[in-house]
Amino acid sequence: MISITEWQKIGVGTIGFGIFFIVFGILLYFDSVLLAFGNLLFLTGLSFIIGLRKTFSFFFQRHKLKGTGFFLGGVVIVLLRWPLLGMFLETYGFFSLFRSFFPVIFGFLGSASNIPFLSALFRRLQGTSSVV
Repeated sequence: MISITEWQKIGVGTIGFGIFFIVFGILLYFDSVLLAFGNLLFLTGLSFIIGLRKTFSFFFQRHKLKGTGFFLGGVVIVLLRWPLLGMFLETYGFFSLFRSFFPVIFGFLGSASNIPFLSALFRRLQGTSSVV
């Protein structure tokens, strides 16, 4: 059994609030204050879960610098009150940074769901993504 520290529990909650504020900011026609607050909570929660050193090394790996630039550039642009452009840049950066996790996520969802159509779809998505 994996032991989860209190800091990691706080990080999961912080990421949850960050995602909530991002979704709520999008629903309120790209409210820049909610989006900026959600971005800051998301990044803070990520550093609570995996630690500051691992967060820094994750974002600044040589092959992930383009995604990091788009993601953090989008965060800065949202903070400068250009929410639509910032969210587009963040979305591209997010998919560029976390694309290696998508096969794992689809594999988990395929094994966790007992619905035949969805499990077949998730298994298919798991096999088509390439880990880079």
